[in-house]
Amino acid sequence: MTQTIKIGITGCTGRVGALLTREILSQNQTQAALVLAGGTVREGSDKAGQDIGALNNMPDCGIAATSDTQALFQAADIVIDFTTPDATMKHLGHATETGTAIIIGTTGLDDAQESKIRDAAATVPVVYAANTSVGVTLLQALVEKAAALLGEDFDIEITEAHHKHKVDAPSGTALALGKAAAAGRAVDLQDKAVYERYGHTGARQSGDIGFATVRGGDVVGEHTVSFFGDGERVELVHKASNRSLFAKGALRAAKWLKTQPAGLYTMKDVLGL
Repeated sequence: MTQTIKIGITGCTGRVGALLTREILSQNQTQAALVLAGGTVREGSDKAGQDIGALNNMPDCGIAATSDTQALFQAADIVIDFTTPDATMKHLGHATETGTAIIIGTTGLDDAQESKIRDAAATVPVVYAANTSVGVTLLQALVEKAAALLGEDFDIEITEAHHKHKVDAPSGTALALGKAAAAGRAVDLQDKAVYERYGHTGARQSGDIGFATVRGGDVVGEHTVSFFGDGERVELVHKASNRSLFAKGALRAAKWLKTQPAGLYTMKDVLGL
């Protein structure tokens, strides 16, 4: 008999939180490997106390949304968090207090916040991924391999496009791809990244890893890593047409994480890459 895993969703009516919630509720809750333990909304929200199913345009599920994040972590085996950097830090504290595994897909975290994630992973299992898409995870592995094989004879440029409401740039996924390229060349991205070009910038420096950002419309997410050589160009591309791929990847990670000890993991670990 399949053991059920109780999943908590922070921000259960948000962009990805709603997708996660609907994905879990669409399964037969008496037979599914993943069941909904609960979901949170912002403190003071009029959605608190309302049925999570109804809030996500599905039949009532008998579970009310709450603003009590501590209670959610106590009720769940694993909590999936796609919120904001400040909220994620609060949720990370609950995870360590309750010993609850957590999957973090929040983007825009700074170095200090990422350090706190590493500290928390010493006591609880953590999957931290800027993008939980299976395709993007494969893309990262390919970028690292290509960067290593092509070497500095090829210039690396990363272009990303997202919807007009996205507040951080470059995207977390673009930065992850930059880190993959840097790892392939055995360098530190901070030493090689070029995030802006304006005016008289001078010639491109050998070994630079450039980033370009596009914002507009309702673009879910597009990432292109270009390797420019003399007389040839190699491009590795991923285009997302539906955010459900992030939810499916996160739930796949949840099934994997349930059996893992405390530690910091990525989607590459989930997929065995």
